[in-house]
Amino acid sequence: MRAYRLRPYEQKKWEENGFSPTDLESFQWVDSCGVSREVLQEVEQHFGIRFPSKQEQAEIEASSRYHEENEQLRIILRLIEVRPMAEELVLQEQDLSIIWTPERLFTHRSSDSRVFQELVRRIKSNPEIGDTPLRLLLALFGQIVDVDADNIELISQHIHRLSTAIRQANFSEREKIILAVQTLQEYLIRLREGLFDIQRVLSLLIRSERLTDSPREAVRILLKDISSLIDHTSFSFQRLESIQNTILSLINLEQNRIIKIFTVITVAFMPPTLIASVYGMNFRFMPELEWEWGYIFAWALIIGSSVLTLWYFRWRHWL
Repeated sequence: MRAYRLRPYEQKKWEENGFSPTDLESFQWVDSCGVSREVLQEVEQHFGIRFPSKQEQAEIEASSRYHEENEQLRIILRLIEVRPMAEELVLQEQDLSIIWTPERLFTHRSSDSRVFQELVRRIKSNPEIGDTPLRLLLALFGQIVDVDADNIELISQHIHRLSTAIRQANFSEREKIILAVQTLQEYLIRLREGLFDIQRVLSLLIRSERLTDSPREAVRILLKDISSLIDHTSFSFQRLESIQNTILSLINLEQNRIIKIFTVITVAFMPPTLIASVYGMNFRFMPELEWEWGYIFAWALIIGSSVLTLWYFRWRHWL
């Protein structure tokens, strides 16, 4: 359990055993990360709030993601982070519960997040960006959007590396690229869903009577940023589809080339097979059987027919 006082800035951390809800009364931001349900219930009872249940977090309706009640705002968002690991990207997701009151802001999540690390760093250097619970809420939204932009940029860089690797990739490496493309497509879908969730929440928040002109304008800017990020995800998705189509086309060309080689070999051996079949007949009258040069003549016909067939394919530019 962490709590933050913004003017002057102060940060304090408690373990579950030595924690009491009364310790939080002088702080503007209460952040619980991975605490037990019993500790959350103590905070809820002391401050008269209620964190969303797991069932509410699983709902996708906008009414479940954003709720105003008794001078409180209850918001559920999905925190999505893309992290580089070796040569791959790994996506991590978790639910974020936010409760805003005129006195303080409450946040709850299951594990640490880069969103909160960078937000705390910004507040330390400039406490004015979150000097009130409402401005702190907007700063949190802005930081989530910034991290989503970083996630999309990281995926874009990975897409560029994949598009460059196609040119020198062999058949087995292309299969790996296809699997990587499918993974990135799934990541973009998850990021896009997260952006849509924030967009719906902000669209409801901007209509709230609790916002004055200045915060409402900040929300409008965030909505514009989210729209541009959604467009960027669509562009990245199209790039991945283009890479996928290119790889499939290269694989088809490779398979067609192999089939072409086998077809040419088959056709080239058809005349020798016919000649060998003729001389394999068991008729009594076959003059070449008694001929001294018959064996050499048969080989000459076999080799000559193969060479003539290959020359014809070469002349027609089929080889």
